[in-house]
Amino acid sequence: MDKTTLPHNPQNTKPKPKRRRVAIVRNNHNDYKSNRPKKRNQRIQPGGLQKKIWLTIIEIICLSVTAIFAIIMLLGHSASRFSGTSFWNNLLPFAIGILGLIVTASIFLIGWWKLKKWLSLHSEFLSPTLSLVLMLLISWLVTHDQVTLTYGHFRTLVGGKAEAGRRTISHQVYAAYRRHDSAQLQKMVDRSQEFRQAIEEAAHSFNIDVNLLHGIAATESSFIPRNSNDGGRGLFQITRVPTAVIVEAQKWLGLEKINLENHRHNTFVAAATFKHYLTEMNNDLFLGLLAYNIGPANGGLRFIMQQYGATDFTTIQPYLQTLPRDYPIRVLAYSLAFRIWGKEGKLLAYEEGNNAIHIQRIGIPGLHTGL
Repeated sequence: MDKTTLPHNPQNTKPKPKRRRVAIVRNNHNDYKSNRPKKRNQRIQPGGLQKKIWLTIIEIICLSVTAIFAIIMLLGHSASRFSGTSFWNNLLPFAIGILGLIVTASIFLIGWWKLKKWLSLHSEFLSPTLSLVLMLLISWLVTHDQVTLTYGHFRTLVGGKAEAGRRTISHQVYAAYRRHDSAQLQKMVDRSQEFRQAIEEAAHSFNIDVNLLHGIAATESSFIPRNSNDGGRGLFQITRVPTAVIVEAQKWLGLEKINLENHRHNTFVAAATFKHYLTEMNNDLFLGLLAYNIGPANGGLRFIMQQYGATDFTTIQPYLQTLPRDYPIRVLAYSLAFRIWGKEGKLLAYEEGNNAIHIQRIGIPGLHTGL
């Protein structure tokens, strides 16, 4: 069969369909960034930062107070429990206790840090609140009378020989207060009310514990002003005093002449005298009272101490006669009575119930501020 080639006719040719180009949408990285929701700049507001700082400060203060009280109580208890000189029975167990305290403190800090992070997920107030609760709890424990004994052992541990001597003398004062007749002591307190204003003014003027000044007056005259055969005059039985003392009293009273028969003048001279001797004895309360009682006779207390090589009240006691030796104890026992009466509104019998520990918590005026 003859195949005839047909002439090319464009009309008979069907046009090829054109391919449609599908626009491919490419996610450009820059476009993606531009389409993402923009994050806000998370800046800590000034008020929020200040609140966070204050919460942190409160937490640090509460934890510090808690730690200080806990250390004092633990060291005081350890000093009492392991008191002695034996290496195996006393010194080594005490050292092990200190090591245990350090390890326990380290574990507590690590645990607190982890607890703080967990609490912060719930509220930023939980951690400071918990630290405040701990501080209040240990503060409540400190108010108990039994803690006074532990605190006393801690003072002895840190104060060493000086504190041990002071504790010994303190118990002499407590024993002297215990021996007083409560009825007679109350009568003396009642008589003192007539002179209370003058004593408070003088104590304030010379920065002296008012109970100490009451104790001196009670020892000298039992609040019955009189002129004695030994030369003592008035409420405080003033005898010879340094000239500088009279000048100081005149300055505070605003007078040119002192009348020792006037109980207010007498009180200011006594306060100035005691302050003078207290300063001379480097603010040692026992020596200051002793010097006040001895006065300038025989060169005064300083000369006596130099003569016998004594350095404190404990070492000078054996060289003194009964009256001046016991004078500071008597003054402080009366001063303690006035402090107890001022705080409790009545005198407490030392031997009844827990009064002994409670009175020791109140403290001796001029010697203990109380716990």
